[in-house]
Amino acid sequence: MIDSMAPQWTIELLTSPDGIDEILAVEQSSFTNPWTREMYLAEFEHPGMSFLYVARDARRHVIGFCSFWRVLDEFHINNLAVDPTWRRVGVARALLTHVLSEGVRLGAHRATLEVRRSNEAAQKLYANFGFSVAGVRRDYYTNPVEDALVLWRERLNDG
Repeated sequence: MIDSMAPQWTIELLTSPDGIDEILAVEQSSFTNPWTREMYLAEFEHPGMSFLYVARDARRHVIGFCSFWRVLDEFHINNLAVDPTWRRVGVARALLTHVLSEGVRLGAHRATLEVRRSNEAAQKLYANFGFSVAGVRRDYYTNPVEDALVLWRERLNDG
């Protein structure tokens, strides 16, 4: 576990596939059905719609990331993950704060995402940012099969 009194990281937009291997490592340590390299590489084919932000430690290693799509005045958070050794020190909160601000800057008025029904830690994080459950996608996730809660946050520019 990282010393919570002294975490040092930066958040930046990833504009090229450099760092994909580190993102994949975080992805694989965080999800039972991780995205593939091809899925992430495809994200770079849609600049202006697809965005991938990374959190880097002082040595420039990727310690977390958040990807989202902007579609008109909405944005969809695809993935938010933090390396297990960096969890519970504010990296996810910093990424989400940054991404929500970036969404507003890009003209988004509302945001959505899906979260596993069993992922209470993520649900709590999102609730703290004003997201609420708007629906359920039955059997959305695999490995294991599980429902997704569909969360929305309206009025992004309200803080």
